[in-house]
Amino acid sequence: MFYKDDRLAIFIDGANLYAAAKALGFDIDYKLLRQEFDRRGKLMRAYYYTALIEGEEYSPIRPLVDWLHYNGFCVVTKPAREYTDALGRRKVKGNMDIELTVDAMELAPRMDHAVLFSGDGDFRPLVESLQRQGVRVSVVSTIRSQPPMIADDLRRQADNFIELDALRDIIGRPPREPAQVET
Repeated sequence: MFYKDDRLAIFIDGANLYAAAKALGFDIDYKLLRQEFDRRGKLMRAYYYTALIEGEEYSPIRPLVDWLHYNGFCVVTKPAREYTDALGRRKVKGNMDIELTVDAMELAPRMDHAVLFSGDGDFRPLVESLQRQGVRVSVVSTIRSQPPMIADDLRRQADNFIELDALRDIIGRPPREPAQVET
């Protein structure tokens, strides 16, 4: 489904990819991910979308965001909104769908193949629009988790579905050895 002369762009829904990889029990090595898709075609852009909680002294995602910035990813962030739900639980909302969609639509005339790392069914109209513009679309997510992390209509709309678990040995970080405690 990939051709060496394809102008490729990857669009990573950070929260969605993190949740899918976590459900499968592995971490993504973004350097390996970039190398893999660079190998599959002419990688024009690698976008990573995530919301950041403002005002927090330390955000667990900040080191990753900084690393991605320095290593060739176009990182798109926006402030996440905190709220309390009806049960009094603290929740964070930071949807990046519009930002990802706008970037994909703007790049569509100059790319042959878009790779979307998300299982969010809200992206089905984007995939359909890209296809009408002559762009092939691969979607990377998982059906091997319980419940599956990809919306069925998104999977059906895509030209190609790539099972994230099948990429584990290619883009997964090796598991860390537990620290040895000396006695």
